[in-house]
Amino acid sequence: MLRLVSLGMLAALFFSSTFVLNRAMSLEGGHWVWTASLRFGYMTAFLCAWVLVTRGAGRLVQIAVAFLSHWVFWIAAGSIGFGVFYSLLCFSASFAPGWIVATTWQTTILATPVVLMVFGRRVPSRGLLLTTLIFAGILLVNVEHGSSVPIREVLGGALPVIVAAFAYPVGNQMVWEAKRGAGRLIPHIDHDVIEDSFARVLLLTLGSVPFWVALVLLAAPPPPSPGQWVNTAMVALFSGVVATAIFLHARHLCSHPYEIAAVDATQSMEVVFSLMGEMIFLHGSFPGAMGATGVGLTVLGLLAYTRWQFKS
Repeated sequence: MLRLVSLGMLAALFFSSTFVLNRAMSLEGGHWVWTASLRFGYMTAFLCAWVLVTRGAGRLVQIAVAFLSHWVFWIAAGSIGFGVFYSLLCFSASFAPGWIVATTWQTTILATPVVLMVFGRRVPSRGLLLTTLIFAGILLVNVEHGSSVPIREVLGGALPVIVAAFAYPVGNQMVWEAKRGAGRLIPHIDHDVIEDSFARVLLLTLGSVPFWVALVLLAAPPPPSPGQWVNTAMVALFSGVVATAIFLHARHLCSHPYEIAAVDATQSMEVVFSLMGEMIFLHGSFPGAMGATGVGLTVLGLLAYTRWQFKS
C-alpha cells in the first residue's frame, strides 16, 4: 500500500506543475490562449511518440482509423473535455494564484455526480455532507482571496474553473458512454483501441485540435513569448505524460477496490503541492488563517469522500 500511495502522490506532484507553470506564464505576460493551445500541440507530439515507441506504428494506424470512423464524436468530446476545460483553467490563471485555481478545481469531484445524473446514471447520495465540506473549503479560499483583490479578479479566477470542472467529466463520460453504446445521442464505438488509456487520451487530444485552431484565430493573441514555448512543453511533459503514466501505473497495480480509492485520494495533494510550488518558485505568500483552513477542509473532504464512495 505504501508503494501505491507514494506513486499516487508522485503523480499529484507532477500534475500540480500545471497550476504553478500556468501562473508563472501569466505573471510573465504570456497570453492564456497560447498557454492552453501550445500544451495540446506538444501533447499530440508526445503522445504519438509514446505510442510509437511502446506499441509500434500499427497502434498509431489503429488510432487514426478509430478517429476517422467517428470524427464528429471525437471533435465534440475533445472540444468539451479538453478544449473548454483547459482553456478556462488557463484563463483563470490570469486572475488568481495557482494554488487557488487548484483548490477551486476540486469542484470537479462535486460536478461528476451531477454529470452522471445528466447522462441518466444513478449516483449514491451519501456523500452530500462531504460535498458540503469540500465546497466550504473552496469558498473559504476564494473569500480570503476576495478580501485583497477586486471582485472582478475573484470571479475571473473562480467561475471559469467551476465551468471547467464540469466540462472535464462531461468529455470523459461521453467516451465512457461511447464504449458501452448506452447513449441514444452518442455512437457506440466498438473498437479495441479505446480500451487503451493512452489511446483514449490521444483520441481526445486530436479531437480538441479544431477547438484550439478556432480559439487562436478568434482571439488573435500576440505571438507566444520564448518562456511560453518552454513552459508549455514542460506542462505537457510533466502533467500530460509523466503524471498520467505514473497515475495509471499505480491504478494498474491495485488489486483491491480500497487500494484504488487510496490512489485516487492522493490527487487531493495537488492543492498542497501547488501552494508549495508557488511559494518556492514564484515567491508566493502562505495563505492566511481562512485560506489555510479552506485548503485543509478541501483536502480532508476529498480524502473522506473517496473512502465514503468506496464504502457505498
